[in-house]
Formats: sequence, C-alpha cells, structure tokens
Amino acid sequence: MFLAVKEMRRSLGRFAMLTIAIGLLVFLVLFQATIRNGLVTTFVGGIENQSASVLVLSTDALRTLSASRIDATTQQSISAVDSVAETAPMGQVVAPVRAGGSTKALSVVGYSNPRLGGPTTLVSGRLPRAAGEVVANQGDAGDGFALGDTVTVIPMGMKLTVVGQATDIDLGFPTVFATYDTFTGVVRAANPDAGEISPNAIAVRPAAGVSDAQVTSDINAIGDNVDALTRRQLAADAPGVAQVKTSFLLIFILFGFVVPLVTGLFFLIVTFQKAGSLTLLRAIGVRGGVLVRSLLVQVVIVVGLGLLVGIGMYLPLSSQKIGSISLRFETASVLFWSVLFLVLGLASSLFAARRVLAIDPIEATTGAGVGR
Repeated sequence: MFLAVKEMRRSLGRFAMLTIAIGLLVFLVLFQATIRNGLVTTFVGGIENQSASVLVLSTDALRTLSASRIDATTQQSISAVDSVAETAPMGQVVAPVRAGGSTKALSVVGYSNPRLGGPTTLVSGRLPRAAGEVVANQGDAGDGFALGDTVTVIPMGMKLTVVGQATDIDLGFPTVFATYDTFTGVVRAANPDAGEISPNAIAVRPAAGVSDAQVTSDINAIGDNVDALTRRQLAADAPGVAQVKTSFLLIFILFGFVVPLVTGLFFLIVTFQKAGSLTLLRAIGVRGGVLVRSLLVQVVIVVGLGLLVGIGMYLPLSSQKIGSISLRFETASVLFWSVLFLVLGLASSLFAARRVLAIDPIEATTGAGVGR
C-alpha cells in the first residue's frame, strides 16, 4: 500500500489524468443508461404501470395498443375462456388538446375497472370518478398537466381536469388515464364523425391459481384474430423499444472495450517506463507478489476515484428532463456499472502484472529491464 501511494504521489499528473478519463467514461455510461431507460419508459410506461397483468389486442395491430380493435363477439369469446376470471375494456386514442397555452398531442387511456387497466403509480390526488376527470403523468406537470389543470380537446372543446398524478405512465406522448366513458367522449370530441367505438384492448384477470402465461395461451387458442400478452411482453414488444435497447447496447459494448483498453495500456506503459526501478527493487529482495499487489492497489484507487468523479458529474443531471424524457438517479445502474468498471480495470491490469512477474533480478547487473 505504501509503495503504491508513494509512486502515485511522484507521478500525480499521470494518475490524475487517468482518473479523470475514467470519470468521464463513467459519466457517459451512466448518463446514456439513464437516457435509454427514460426513453423506453416514455414509450411504454403506460403499459408497464397499469393494473392489468394480461392484455388482449387484435393480431393485425402488431402489438400497438392504439391500432388494435376488439369487436363485441371477440370480447364475449375472451370472457368465456375458463381460465379468465374477469375482463374489462380498455381504449387509447391520441387527440389534439390545448394545454399550457399551446396545442399538443395527448394520449388518453380509458379503463372501466381500476383493477384492470387503471394506473398503479399514483403519487398525488386521486383516481377519476366522473367524466372529464383524468390522472396525468407527473413528469408532464410543467406542460400544462399539473394537479388541478384543465386541458381542452380540439375541436369540440371537451374539458379534461387533472385530479391525480402518477409516475411513468406516458405512451409516446403526454398521457392521461381516465374512465372509459371519458375515453369515448374524447374520441368523439376529437372526431365528431366517429362511428361505433370499439375497445382497443381487453384487460384480463386470470382465475385463481392460473398463471399469466397459461391464460394468454388459452386466450390465443380462440383464434388467429387475438393476441394475448402479459404486461411485460407487450411492453417489451412495443414498436421501437427493441430498436432503442439494441442501439444503446452497442454503445455500452463499445464502452466495455474502451475501459480495459485505456486502463490496461496506461499501466502497461507505466510498467515499461519504470522497468529499471522495478528490476532494482527485485534485485534488493522485494518479492514480485508485493509489486503486483502495489499495482492492483493503484488500479483500485484510480478506478475508485474515477467512479466518484463520474458519479459526482452524473448526480446533478440525473433528475433533469430532456424534452419529454424524465431522468432519475438509478441506484441499480450505478452499482452495476461501478462493479463492472472495477472488474474490467483489474482484469486489464493483468498484462502489466505479468510483466512485473517476468522480471529477473539478475538483470539489475546487466542494465536490462522489463521485456528487454
């Protein structure tokens, strides 16, 4: 430990630069991981944070809630499945509204039973009880959807009053949850020529002792026109989600190469530069294991300080909002990447450790050094 710290003090500039470089990498990884999670939540938060564990869409909707239509005959067939205990219609429509002094697109989700399709992340206010009452996404409060705000559906002027707020319930646009009657009212207010309004999905509660997977299988056996999915499946398969996750995964893999490359090359170069002193230390009786432990201590200190720098830079930005994407500090992500960076840093230092162990003390009398 003493040897490691002594050497770091003598080369403070070099070690400080490496620490800052690792800190920047940590910051970039954490920030992009938070953006990815926030972006996915913006796409499918309303699906993940509603109370129905199973949703049934029409097959031709390609797992897009707003594009699905379930007719009355299909509703009856779903309700008649033995493993189904309860069903309720759900709807989603994207309508133009006036909110916060400007025109916006608003996604309205209607449910007829709070236990089957209602928002599960209510943080303030209450659930809707009457027509025209809605629960809005807390992250959209600054855009005219704060508790008590009223928005107007264009062109017919239907009023929607925010009586509650929930977290992470957006579906691509600012989103509100309302009673099914409010949903049908919004459809007609946005399109006065709308004909019969069919639900976009059927929310399902499995019978006692029946798993979500079993009830989806039983419902899908009805025919090729229905697509029953668990809440998690629908969120994962929603259009655009897989592409976003894949794109960010490639970025994270690249960072996974950069971290060991930067750390490993740094310590390998340092090892070559101090070849003479290391050879001399071995010649006077310092064991190779001591030198390797000193190297590993330096890696832990540098990576540890780099993590503190990166997390310190990430912290003030983790609670901001970028466009429609709400960010938040994600403890699990910080812990995962911290452990991974430390493991990668230690693994990359093994090349330098191998050079240290290869030192022959007799070379102190010949002027040779590491790798010569």
